[in-house]
Amino acid sequence: MDHQINEEIRDKEVRLIDADGSQLGIMSSKEAYELAMQKGLDFVKIAPQANPPVCRIMDYGKFRFEQAKKEKEVRKNQKVMDIKEIRLSPGIDVHDFNVKARNAIRFLQDGDKVKVAVRFRGREMAHTSIGEDLLKKFAEACAENGSLEKQPKLEGRQMLMFLTPKKALPNKQ
Repeated sequence: MDHQINEEIRDKEVRLIDADGSQLGIMSSKEAYELAMQKGLDFVKIAPQANPPVCRIMDYGKFRFEQAKKEKEVRKNQKVMDIKEIRLSPGIDVHDFNVKARNAIRFLQDGDKVKVAVRFRGREMAHTSIGEDLLKKFAEACAENGSLEKQPKLEGRQMLMFLTPKKALPNKQ
């Protein structure tokens, strides 16, 4: 949000707040600007929608620096959640299934969502219930680390299911 500063403020009169936070009352914008210049600070409009607009005497450069610092801190504390995909086929063997389940558990422990897809080819489309059972079994295998976000659903030739990590995890870089 950009603020109007110094000469940009064209309002007839403004409510002025001093650098220490005390109210200086309502005065013309010209008087307020001159007062700010005497103190060697900037005259900044902080609430343009008020009647009369509220302006403040402050060091605008320092104010912008502080705001940028706060925004950076907020971005730093946000968790980036990736979606990892694991593909299965209805005829998957036990060992392959266990390897995929271990990978999914590792992804969930890292704090990522996991999209599990069973791809049906040819006549396998006639037996989608096998894929649904497989996905439910997969969800049970990962139940300790992740919870089911979206139930298995057939979309075209593949059945999808989403798992999310169970607990909040520390930030991932």
